[in-house]
Amino acid sequence: MHIRYLPENLINRIAAGEVVERPSAAVKELIENALDAGASAIDIDIYNGGKDKIIINDNGSGMSKEDLVAALDRHATSKLPDDDLLNISYLGFRGEALASIASVARVTIQTHDSVSGESWQISCEAGKKSGISPCAHPKGTRIEVKDLFYATPARLKFQKTQRSEYIAVKDIVTRLAMVNPSVAFKLTHDGDRKLHLPAVLEGRARLSSILGREFGENAMDIEAHRDEITLTGFAALPTYHRGTPAYQYMFVNGRTVKDKLLQGCIRAAYADVLHRDRHPVVALFLDLPSEEVDVNVHPAKAEVRFRDSQTIRSMIIGALKQAILENGTMAVSTNSAATLGKFRASYSMPSGPALPLTRSNHRAVPANYYQHHMAESNGNTAFALMPQARTDESPETVENYEPSSENYPLGAARAQLHENYIIAQTLEGIVIVDQHAAHERLVYERFKAQISERGIEKQGLLTPEIIELSDTQTQQLLEHAETLSTLGLEIEPFGGNAIAVQAVPSILGAKANIKRLVYDLADEVLDRNTAQTLEERINAILSTMACHGSVRSGRRMNAQEMNALLRQMEKTPLSGQCNHGRPTYISLSLKEIEKLFSRS
Repeated sequence: MHIRYLPENLINRIAAGEVVERPSAAVKELIENALDAGASAIDIDIYNGGKDKIIINDNGSGMSKEDLVAALDRHATSKLPDDDLLNISYLGFRGEALASIASVARVTIQTHDSVSGESWQISCEAGKKSGISPCAHPKGTRIEVKDLFYATPARLKFQKTQRSEYIAVKDIVTRLAMVNPSVAFKLTHDGDRKLHLPAVLEGRARLSSILGREFGENAMDIEAHRDEITLTGFAALPTYHRGTPAYQYMFVNGRTVKDKLLQGCIRAAYADVLHRDRHPVVALFLDLPSEEVDVNVHPAKAEVRFRDSQTIRSMIIGALKQAILENGTMAVSTNSAATLGKFRASYSMPSGPALPLTRSNHRAVPANYYQHHMAESNGNTAFALMPQARTDESPETVENYEPSSENYPLGAARAQLHENYIIAQTLEGIVIVDQHAAHERLVYERFKAQISERGIEKQGLLTPEIIELSDTQTQQLLEHAETLSTLGLEIEPFGGNAIAVQAVPSILGAKANIKRLVYDLADEVLDRNTAQTLEERINAILSTMACHGSVRSGRRMNAQEMNALLRQMEKTPLSGQCNHGRPTYISLSLKEIEKLFSRS
């Protein structure tokens, strides 16, 4: 078998298989070219999910006659003036996209050169260029791609349904629109307008138009600086979350990326305030010197490599955690809107006789109810935050309260409903508190504070647990030995590819599966270069303990207890949500309440 040189058209088709694997990839490359050309308005028209036709119209600077001819040649680009792959300031830079697309489709380009004022046209079918000719075309460039992958039938068979391809195209367009709010975008599918995003001055407005007004109302501002690295963006309150990480958008130097390191940072920052199967909505924009990041490690430029990944990781986690901490007592606004919606949906009056509002409707409570349950708790943390109960008050209504308490953010307790919901009056409206969820967060934060002060107690093993791993897993896990020790897990090398576990966190209990834990940690370190699993497990145990040690639903509380809970919530970080990301309270303004009764 002899080595031979492949023909140019086959080389281009092979490259197209990496660079343009589906219509959305072609759309991404063409929009990036338009952005590099300085376009302020980009129109995208696709047919049959982009498989039949893709048309990109922009109002950028266009191309000269000579540039238009070269644009369809492989590795011809205007975006590497110094041939420096470590100093890339454009989205497209390798000169592969147009050549790859033209090698597997029918392409027609019309462009207006803003310098000469001339307009030109060229076509290409399966890599074969036509001659260039003058045309009538306004400012910018129009690229039409027909019959994508017709020249590679095998690749065409692997394309997904029209709907799947359209969704992928829409995702790419919205991502590029997020990071370019000053550019207007329009997306049309089979003649129907799907997206119309006018140019705006700031990012929150663009994100709200894409992710919805609710995100804009419940997003925290993210901003951090370290040397020449800048992190900006928006992250949703922990109480505003989704069931999939698909709503997490990350950008590096203006590029949309899907990077494991960045995804792990988001997961780590929210781990303490969200259940594992819920995911926050975020849009983060990271800008750093081009020599600090390699954008040329993936054919589709979807992944990047950082020179100092640990600095990036700590910066992102720190910025997100700081924002969560500063906004930890905020309740998500959508809960208030949903509450109002429920009220509006139940405007009709009941047909039966009204229940007389007499004191006899209240269930009687034994005089020793609170003392009995306080004694049962035996000093349990669940009741440590509250004063001794008074038994000379109704457990459901508060008639004697201090109006000055309304000055507090969560107001003054006025009633308890269904032995679980505290109604408080504020200067501007009312607050409804879920007593169990709120106290669960208070107890959880107390547990964490105690561990922070005294450290995690370790339980030494009489006989070290010897665990065999691969050489790579062993080496990388030992590199995190110091971090694991602060979390109560002590490991040492034991020769070859084995490690010896000398101690484990006592909170895990005697029945902890140490081998399984180490395997999980080794897998995570290998995949994400972090040992977060152990901390998550410890936090999960603390969360369970807090749940069992907090005020239960169905427990009646008097005024002192309810107000004590409100004051503790105001002092405690992250008290706006329980340990699983559920809101602990909702607030309704007086104006919102008056709307229900048509008073405003």
